[in-house]
Amino acid sequence: MSLFLSKFAPLVPRLRRLSTAAATAAGEDPKLSRIADELLALSPAELDDYSALLRLRLRLSLTSSDAAGASPAGAGDAGAGAAGAEEAAAVKTAFDVKIEKYEAAAKIKIIKEVRAVTDLGLKEAKELVEKAPVVVRAGLPKEEAEALAAKLKAAGAAVALE
Repeated sequence: MSLFLSKFAPLVPRLRRLSTAAATAAGEDPKLSRIADELLALSPAELDDYSALLRLRLRLSLTSSDAAGASPAGAGDAGAGAAGAEEAAAVKTAFDVKIEKYEAAAKIKIIKEVRAVTDLGLKEAKELVEKAPVVVRAGLPKEEAEALAAKLKAAGAAVALE
């Protein structure tokens, strides 16, 4: 059950009764009243989807229960939020170093390099290199990934950054 639904499910019947009566009695904004009524009419699955969408638009973690770090200024316009999310997805920050293939004569040098950059023993490093194409290290910053790729290329491996 989603976090949104689990926290607010007990309040839904009460809010439905209060929403229309309170809006007319207190003279609330009709736009906000309409939004509240539409939210209360959603099914549990739709509420779950809505809460995930709202968290994405506000740039909150999908799993966090608190709104720490989210400011109204950071929320911004829905269109600007979507454009910012696309830009963030376009800029890659973590790279995987993958050995595509290697020269048979350079196998020992490559195994030594793999052992140097990982905490693998001789047997594990040898098995890893022989499985090529294989990812040697994952989630590295661009500079570290490029440095590792250069070392492996110098040892005789064909390397790709993903």
